[in-house]
Amino acid sequence: MTTLYSTSATASAGRNGMVKTDDAKLELALSYPKEMGGTGEATNPEQLFAAGYSACFSNAILFVAQSQKLKLAEAPTTATVGISPNETGGFSLSVELAVKLQLEQAEALELVRKAHQVCPYSNAVRNNIDVKVSVNGELI
Repeated sequence: MTTLYSTSATASAGRNGMVKTDDAKLELALSYPKEMGGTGEATNPEQLFAAGYSACFSNAILFVAQSQKLKLAEAPTTATVGISPNETGGFSLSVELAVKLQLEQAEALELVRKAHQVCPYSNAVRNNIDVKVSVNGELI
């Protein structure tokens, strides 16, 4: 398989440091959220994951729509990422993807189901993270 794109980021001191991409287009301070005992003054890995997953999933919807010759200019997607302790003493993530589409509901549901099979983030986390997907308020 040919890699279409590759990038890297380096974190300096975990959740209370800095993170910077290899091209320096993204350079952010990190801090624990208040809910986890931190200051909450900077972003955190869960927010970064939510931003990446929502953008990728939205694009997957647009990609599938285009392949089906559907006129769709946008696919608003909100990713809500949670972190919880797991039974082995570590931590687990959960994700809720909420999509809003200006389509007939049956068509919107089918489109999002297909996008969930196309999206690289969905493929990466499948069977590893609990992911719930809804379209216009309806869980798929």
